[in-house]
Amino acid sequence: MARWGNCDYRQLQKLRENLDRLQSADLENFCRDVSKELAARLLALVIPRTPVGDYSKEVTVTVKRDGKHHKKGDTYTKRVTPSGKKGGTLRRGWTARTEQEAASRGGNSNAKAYAQALPIKKQGGSYLVEVINPVHYASYVEFGHRTPGGKGWVAGQYFLTLSEQDLRALAPALIEKKLEALLREVFRV
Repeated sequence: MARWGNCDYRQLQKLRENLDRLQSADLENFCRDVSKELAARLLALVIPRTPVGDYSKEVTVTVKRDGKHHKKGDTYTKRVTPSGKKGGTLRRGWTARTEQEAASRGGNSNAKAYAQALPIKKQGGSYLVEVINPVHYASYVEFGHRTPGGKGWVAGQYFLTLSEQDLRALAPALIEKKLEALLREVFRV
């Protein structure tokens, strides 16, 4: 009769215990945490790319009396904002609940904290996080629009589209890193 040799089953038993621990690990929370991390990364990419409106205009100033830098009669140009209007509503909209909140300089200035507070929906095997800019003209700036007379076209800036593309490139490495940390914890390597 043939001999098959000796086998130490302790390592297989340990593997079974580790797999049981992995099964009992809270994978639901893991997926939610990764979803929130991806939402925070998207906000970190899109907020700096979002354009800020410039409502200033260039005016020519004539110097009326001698000063430190200009002599009487000199002219120079400078930018002024006669309306007092300042841009940034669209950019602040990423962390605001409403357009009014964004316009009044409200909202959460910390994008990561805002992303952590976003609700996550599970649909089938997917986790959905909605990152919304409530400012009504956000899509016009993103994709472009006709001019008020309808005779021209203002090109889109694609700040969200480009940020989504960058996130798609970053996501696999981020998810792999988080999953590796979870497996190290479960298997205690």
